[in-house]
Amino acid sequence: MAEPGDTRVAVYIDFDNIVISRYDQVNGRHSFQRDKSRAFETADRAADPEIADKVARATVDVGAVIDFASSFGTLVLTRAYADWSAPVNADYRGQLVSRAVDLVQLFPAAAYGKNGADIRLAVDAVEDMFRLPDLTHVVIVAGDSDYIALAQRCKRLGRYVVGVGVAGSTSKSLAAACDEMVTYDALPGIEPPPPLPDKATEKPAKSTRRRTAKTAEPAPTDSSAEGAEEAATAPAKQTARRAKSTIPVFAEPGNEPPEPEPEDPQDVATGLLERALRLGHEKDDADWLHSSAVKSQMKRMDPSFNEKSLGYRSFSDFIKSRDALAELDESTTARLVRLSPSATSRR
Repeated sequence: MAEPGDTRVAVYIDFDNIVISRYDQVNGRHSFQRDKSRAFETADRAADPEIADKVARATVDVGAVIDFASSFGTLVLTRAYADWSAPVNADYRGQLVSRAVDLVQLFPAAAYGKNGADIRLAVDAVEDMFRLPDLTHVVIVAGDSDYIALAQRCKRLGRYVVGVGVAGSTSKSLAAACDEMVTYDALPGIEPPPPLPDKATEKPAKSTRRRTAKTAEPAPTDSSAEGAEEAATAPAKQTARRAKSTIPVFAEPGNEPPEPEPEDPQDVATGLLERALRLGHEKDDADWLHSSAVKSQMKRMDPSFNEKSLGYRSFSDFIKSRDALAELDESTTARLVRLSPSATSRR
């Protein structure tokens, strides 16, 4: 049962929007559609290494988005809308499921077409506000101007609306419709996008290859028949690869990816403390934070956190063990904590 005055947060993620916007931000405008990255499968041995590098550079840190949303209060529901049969989205299933995100499946009407996420998301959000009258905050993770009406309606119904979008792909009108708008790049823990590769030296190389391919004559060899056979079967192989990339991600038992090795609980707790402190400093714009507020934020981000299970008698002892990361002020009854100057300079 929620206590009076508690803030309760609902998070709605237009996942296609955030993934495509981040990819285009890192790799150049319209590059997601040009590279056909929606059907790109990193596990495929025949995958283009150049596209694989682009996809890796544009990876979205879903945990940072959810951690930021949790800084406003208790997350009562978190939904992500996308076509989860697309390999580029399927790679995020582990992150999302581990954070208890409800995955809403949407099927696009055509390749690279709109999948109706904005309509479904808006309908669900309005329904939730009437169904859950204790909701106080609505976080919309998208930068599309289609969500202006939703943001306005949420405010009209008395909710505090927070928008999260990728810089360069966020509508100014949507930002004006929200109570607060934050860019993905400004979230704690998000590194700035890497610079775009210099293509000035790549174009001559490509044109040279084209001229060579047009002017070069095939040398007579004994293996010409084998080459013709490979050329004939190449389209069939490409078709098979495309078909493989469209196989639904809900694969048969035995085809699941291997489970990652468990992380060190001490390292996980240290990272959790750092994110909580950064969120507290940026949200409250205060030099020192109450240790109880920091612990509450850590519990909201990871309900399994417990300093006693890590071998510490109290939360203060836990903070003291991370003296390279955090400073604890016990000169007053209200224990205060902050990021150490050395940790702040590494940001």
